[in-house]
Amino acid sequence: MARERTLVRHRAGVLAAATAALALATAATASAGPLGPTGGPDTAAPPAPGALSVLPGLSALPLLSTTLPRGHDVSSHQRGVDWAAARAKGARFVYVKATEATNYRNPYFSGQYSGAREAGLIRGAYHFARPDRSSGAEQAGYFVRHGGGWRADGWTLPPALDIEYNPYDAKHKCYGLGKARMVRWIRSFSDEIKKETGRRPVIYTTTQWWKLCTGNSRAFSSSHALWIARHGTARPGALPGGWRYWTFWQHAVKGRLPGDQNLFNGSLSRLRIFARGH
Repeated sequence: MARERTLVRHRAGVLAAATAALALATAATASAGPLGPTGGPDTAAPPAPGALSVLPGLSALPLLSTTLPRGHDVSSHQRGVDWAAARAKGARFVYVKATEATNYRNPYFSGQYSGAREAGLIRGAYHFARPDRSSGAEQAGYFVRHGGGWRADGWTLPPALDIEYNPYDAKHKCYGLGKARMVRWIRSFSDEIKKETGRRPVIYTTTQWWKLCTGNSRAFSSSHALWIARHGTARPGALPGGWRYWTFWQHAVKGRLPGDQNLFNGSLSRLRIFARGH
């Protein structure tokens, strides 16, 4: 997703030849339709490969194509978004950055979040994790108080946790936490979100970060939807931590929609079911 206080992006799976790879993927899937497609202190953070075992009926290896619902994620970098235009270009869902740590709020969140709904997009909020700053429970509480809520109205996606490489300190990619402590931090965040909203958060990460910083923990795959970040490929690739399917895939940092480009692993009706929590 996209940060405000730094321009550095640590996105696992981004290839130097991403543009070329996408062009090749487009050509390869032309018969099925055209190719279709942000994390720190306002940062667009990289997500990880993952799967949703709590929502049956998802495809294990979908190709990058427009047969899956398109979406995007935005932060303060996008500021004023033309939501009607985004929907006309194919957007059906969006995640909006709400908070980071316990001292940052996206100043454009309210307008972005309400604007997306008015344009007919299913929308949700995400929090950029700073495990080096405070506990998971504290950050989850801050997130819920400032936009990270959920309701079973069919238009609200569950809150999402953006947890990835430390964009502020390349020497401490895991924020100074060991693998066991990181797993406990994520569990603390998740438990508080569940307590306050009734839903487990979607986890956004990369396969490489998850392996490095959690020891490829399998503690979340049976109860948390996975939002994977991998760019420039026709498929999201290997998934971490016991996830068998991904729910959202961030496959590009730019494209036809404002912000990062995403797909949902299912039909539009399945996306509404997921939003409702059934």
